[in-house]
Amino acid sequence: MLKKLILATIVVAILLAIGGWWAHGRMNRQHRGFAGAEVFVDLPAGTGVAGIADRLADAGVVPDAWTFRLAARIAGADRRLKAGEYRFADAASTFEVIRRLERGDVFRRSLTIPEGLTIAEMAPIVERGGFDDARSFERAAADGTKISAFDPDARTLEGYLFPDTYMFPRAAGGDAIVEAMVAGFGRAFDAGLRAEATAMRMSVREAVTLASLIEKETAEPSERAIVSGVYHNRLRKGMLLQCDPTVVYALMKAGKWKGNIQRVHLQMDSPYNTYKYPGLPPGPIASPGRASLEAAVRPAAVPYLYFVSRNDGTHVFAETLAEHARNVAKWQK
Repeated sequence: MLKKLILATIVVAILLAIGGWWAHGRMNRQHRGFAGAEVFVDLPAGTGVAGIADRLADAGVVPDAWTFRLAARIAGADRRLKAGEYRFADAASTFEVIRRLERGDVFRRSLTIPEGLTIAEMAPIVERGGFDDARSFERAAADGTKISAFDPDARTLEGYLFPDTYMFPRAAGGDAIVEAMVAGFGRAFDAGLRAEATAMRMSVREAVTLASLIEKETAEPSERAIVSGVYHNRLRKGMLLQCDPTVVYALMKAGKWKGNIQRVHLQMDSPYNTYKYPGLPPGPIASPGRASLEAAVRPAAVPYLYFVSRNDGTHVFAETLAEHARNVAKWQK
């Protein structure tokens, strides 16, 4: 009887050893069970290890759900697996997959927002990028409290969503995108630039508003500081800024922008109309890039009060109205 018990114990031990060897090899073996170039697996927040195992196995990322669950238990990773969308392209062992999920190595998509756009113009770009819908983004961007550290009076985030290329999980919502862009603004308009604005007796709002005008007026890097100098000169003399992009913005806010400015538009009653109201408009008209932010607080020391487009992205500058009139006749008429 004792011999039979010993024999049975030996047999069980051998079977367990074989099973352990087999399972160990299965968990460490490189596996790729999907046919395409890549596969995406979405693991919603709150999904347990069993649900994660099923999703990965169904996608062909791991050999089977049981192998994954056993490997997660051995690795002590049952409660450390992070939710998100994951992209798999190469063969990987089950333990390698687990380590990725522990790190939260989620797939991120790029979102590029160019300089000089309004919130309304950014929204469809966000939606086309496969992120939140346009309306959700606009709702998130309407919350001015997100920029209260810099501009406590801001009613929206117009001008404060820094244009750049960002990386987000596909499931990123409007709030997450907006918060990242506000943080981008904080990095771009850093303590140094804020100190320069203060030295020029400009608030953050005034500096960003002026930067947005510069951004919309010229895309030529060598002209930004000159355009800034013109506007600083006009502000100092109490002259109307007469900035066409502010009229365009006023028309856009009123839902009346048709693609071109007519003479009658220069008299529309809007606080953003710098042909009618002196000083800077009440807030930014677009999101400026770093170069325009720098130009706003570092104007060139120029004598100019006027400029007109050459229709090639550059401008001709003038000191006097008579000189400006000649430039307009040459380049615009």
